[in-house]
Amino acid sequence: MNLEDFIGKAVEEIRTQAGGEKVVMALSGGVDSSVCAALASQAIGDRLVPIYVDTGLMRKGETERITRLFGDLPLHIVRAEERFFTALQGVEDPEEKRKRIGEQFIRVFEQEARAVNARHLLQGTIYPDRIESQGGIKSHHNVGGMPLSIAFSRIIEPIRDLYKDEVREVAGALGLPPEIQHRMPFPGPGLAVRVIGEVTRERVAVVREANAIAEEELVERYRPWQCFAALLGKGTGVKGDVRIHGWIIAVRAVNSRDGMTADPLEIPFSDLVRIGSRITSEIPSVARVVYDITPKPPATIEYE
Repeated sequence: MNLEDFIGKAVEEIRTQAGGEKVVMALSGGVDSSVCAALASQAIGDRLVPIYVDTGLMRKGETERITRLFGDLPLHIVRAEERFFTALQGVEDPEEKRKRIGEQFIRVFEQEARAVNARHLLQGTIYPDRIESQGGIKSHHNVGGMPLSIAFSRIIEPIRDLYKDEVREVAGALGLPPEIQHRMPFPGPGLAVRVIGEVTRERVAVVREANAIAEEELVERYRPWQCFAALLGKGTGVKGDVRIHGWIIAVRAVNSRDGMTADPLEIPFSDLVRIGSRITSEIPSVARVVYDITPKPPATIEYE
């Protein structure tokens, strides 16, 4: 891929599709949406309205990080925790979770678009999102998880034909900071797909803390393509000579090139013991920790 040619064509495509109108965009702070923001800023300038939606399903400190990184943009931060948890109440099926989250995102963007008189939505869909949604593997919230009825005149997807490694190359060519260019993927539905079963505030709070510990222990030391923690269910444990029925946390760390296949990291047993010890001691309701050694395929990287 010729990076200069791609950037020029993407900027022109956004400018043409916007057609002189304002465009709202979904800015999550990951490399995909950040690349789209940089391209769109070149294309349409202040007609771009970037929106970050705090769903209540984000990583620890994520909203504060977004505010710091994109403080030079007219970033709209929408606090929407209540509507997302309400939509997910009682839902256990992974596909239904994704569809409900996808619909809530669209409704938030429609609401914000009406407020600024924007007609188009720009989002960071990439090629693997389309492959997995169209192939029936899972419905990405921004593709197969989107509702059929949408108020936008056009959905603009300038990096829809790129793999993740290609998006990172474009980020480098655009001069985005390494913190953004090399940031680990984070699923659009957030921590909801790292909770097996119903998504509740308690479960999300537990997996958020476990995820933060996993990242603290693994990112700098091993530089994985992606690592995280997921909440699997409950199991019996003992803490302080007292029997508990606590949460089971799975830690996952993989290397990949484009996210289509992945291999688990070989982590020394002593490091795994330390991670397990931290999670069980720092999160009182966690009874046990396991390490996932399954490649993709047969597993997907995320749990749902």
